[in-house]
Amino acid sequence: MASETHRALILSSTSTPASVENVPKPRATPGSAVVRIIVANVLPYARAIYSGNRDAPFPTPLVIGSTAIGRVDSVGPDASCLSQGQLVWVDIMIRARDDPNNSILFGYRTGPTEAGKKLIEKEWRDATYAEFAKVPLENCYILDERRLMSSPTDGGFGYSYDDLSFLSVHFLAYGGLRDLNVQAGETIIVAPATGSFGGAAVRVALALGARVIAAGRNLDKLKTIAQISDMVEIVQLKGDDVQADALKLMSFGVVDAFLDFSPPEAGNSTHIESCLKALKIKGRAALMGGVRGRVSLPYFLIMFKSLQLRGIFMCERDHVRGLIKLCEQGLLKLGSSAMHSILGKYPLEDYEKAFEHAGKTPGYGAQVLLAP
Repeated sequence: MASETHRALILSSTSTPASVENVPKPRATPGSAVVRIIVANVLPYARAIYSGNRDAPFPTPLVIGSTAIGRVDSVGPDASCLSQGQLVWVDIMIRARDDPNNSILFGYRTGPTEAGKKLIEKEWRDATYAEFAKVPLENCYILDERRLMSSPTDGGFGYSYDDLSFLSVHFLAYGGLRDLNVQAGETIIVAPATGSFGGAAVRVALALGARVIAAGRNLDKLKTIAQISDMVEIVQLKGDDVQADALKLMSFGVVDAFLDFSPPEAGNSTHIESCLKALKIKGRAALMGGVRGRVSLPYFLIMFKSLQLRGIFMCERDHVRGLIKLCEQGLLKLGSSAMHSILGKYPLEDYEKAFEHAGKTPGYGAQVLLAP
């Protein structure tokens, strides 16, 4: 007889440590599936989130979590495609079915609207740092297990569950590039390109057929990114002369688009202005980073060059499906062939070690996981 309980990592307060507890196993209800979690991603800033030191409000107590790879354990009566045993990627962007503008990030923050808070306060409170998680049907994306995990001699790529965990870092990049309408043959600046999301954007842009100018301050990391493809140019931004940095970016020819992944501490950086200066007339730019404060923008330049500037939060469901297709077709590589490495995989009880390790990850290509 199947157990009626499971182990889950529960956070009761941001001022006290989380604890692994035996709690009732979730049950599939209409509109949901229960997923057995195999591995779940640990964000580099997980410790800051769950200690209350990052602008990410959430109710307590809750089962915390992030994106995950798992297998469907059971489904609600209205499931039409999902079935027990299927391998899935679990998305944490949960949208209200009656108004998709209301959303949450499953397991670690309420959404931008008051109405969206209902999602995390009630039905979708308990996330993936657990043996099992109840997930909306539409947040379970079926993976072609034969194609992704079988050996190359059997027509597959031979990926492991750990390799598949690297899907997560690429979805934001794919969403941003699709919203920017980046086309094959175009040139896009990715800056900063040396972090987790920026590095992922370089790889996804290449998979879409674009040429990439990878920009940032850390020259050693930029040189590593340059090894990915001959279609990658690198520019070390000095930050002390906006025009000089812009000229370096323009030295590779016409620049069609710019995708920004600025970290929270980059609010005073000059790289955004330099990248905007480098864009062609009617160029496109998107901000997807984490800067919390105000950012100075060159108003007249944006107007005079008819630039399109937008903010993009997360990605849409069609983007998730598109990214998975890129991987299943072999256009976007994962694992060792893409210079990906798992720095650590921890049980739930060692979550603090996992959070500490993830906070020290050296940017793109490195991942820390929890394995319930």
